[in-house]
Amino acid sequence: MTWFKKGKEAKADKRIKIPEGLWVKCDSCKEIIYKKEIDKNLKICPKCNYHFRISARERIQLLVDENSFAEIDTGLSSTDPLGFKDKVSYRERLEESRKKSELEEAAVSGEATIAGHPVVVVIMDFSFMGGSMGSVVGEKVVRAAEEALEQKKPLITVASSGGARMQEGIFSLMQMARVSAAIARLNDGGGLYLSVLADPTFGGVTASFAMLGDIIIAEPKSLIGFAGPRVIEQTIKQQLPDDFQRAEFLLDHGMIDAVVDRKELRKTLGQIIGALA
Repeated sequence: MTWFKKGKEAKADKRIKIPEGLWVKCDSCKEIIYKKEIDKNLKICPKCNYHFRISARERIQLLVDENSFAEIDTGLSSTDPLGFKDKVSYRERLEESRKKSELEEAAVSGEATIAGHPVVVVIMDFSFMGGSMGSVVGEKVVRAAEEALEQKKPLITVASSGGARMQEGIFSLMQMARVSAAIARLNDGGGLYLSVLADPTFGGVTASFAMLGDIIIAEPKSLIGFAGPRVIEQTIKQQLPDDFQRAEFLLDHGMIDAVVDRKELRKTLGQIIGALA
């Protein structure tokens, strides 16, 4: 009996230990895929073409010409105007997000070139409090729109957000009006505004600058909407289509202008700017 137990223990010791993080489960097709294979494919699932979320820094590398990005409006950081606290304080959540994302806020703005065309860009990062739009994100979008108008450059935003940041209350909701007014001034001044929607884009971001682009482009299979499908089903008491709120559904119903693969996004934006700017 003693010998048998030792044999089992010896077998157990020979089991192969697989390090964590080598495999990724696709959120769309549910396939288990080697992580390095996804990374080589620009964070796109090779099985179903689902576009995984990427950071703002990764997005900048993919979107603009090499070494052309110069960040603007740095040093802006959210305060805690309401002294908000749920399970933890808002200040603690901000600090945690800064460490996790290595960003000051949920958006990065700057000047760059795309296919040689000068542009002003604002890139959102979902890893920072779900890409929520607080007063600083709103301020960055407003300043970017003003810079684009003054310099006569196209403005490009890439949205990836759960919506307005509830921890700032009315200060967050006010940003919807501020950014919409800034985009209106850019439009009145003859400026070009291109909006790119990534997975997911919801809430107050969808209800403001994300859907105000002269041309609106989405990545494949991105979830885009205001309220979530479960809330809508409970409200209207009807079952929604399986692809409801996906980029392709919005394209079919005239809500956006194009669905463009991440690999083609820089080229597509360059062509649009070259034709319209």
